[in-house]
Amino acid sequence: MSLVLSITILALLGVVFVFAALLVGSLARPRIPNPEKAAVYECGEPAIGSGWVQFDLRFYVVALVFLVFDVEVALFYPWAVVFGSAPALAGRLAVSIFHIRLIAIIDMLFFFAILLVGLAYLWRFGYLDWVRSAATTSLKVDHEPGIDPGGEARTDRPL
Repeated sequence: MSLVLSITILALLGVVFVFAALLVGSLARPRIPNPEKAAVYECGEPAIGSGWVQFDLRFYVVALVFLVFDVEVALFYPWAVVFGSAPALAGRLAVSIFHIRLIAIIDMLFFFAILLVGLAYLWRFGYLDWVRSAATTSLKVDHEPGIDPGGEARTDRPL
């Protein structure tokens, strides 16, 4: 049996299993509607306010930065394996060990430099600060130290 056929059969069995479980669940569960079941469930507490609120994007930024650097750490492992097996690879390719390791170091430094540029961007514009100031969100703003732009932004009501 070929590899493609095996993977296709496995994928189809996975899809069939998921839909079979959904079908069995829909047939087996009781259907007794009441207002308490239709109420919004918020971790065991009654919901306060509307569910349509502006969510703070800092949570997403922190999660994405974590994922980027987590993937970076995961990609260091294959590089380290190639770097460590440079003598065997150099023997097969008929090049020097120094040449293989030099190329590996340059590749990793290039990869790491791209991530450092992204980190510098996040740092410069204050995305890594949990409490952000409006003065650090743009390079075009003339900011005078000692003035809180957030405090002066709303004059129609107290903060």
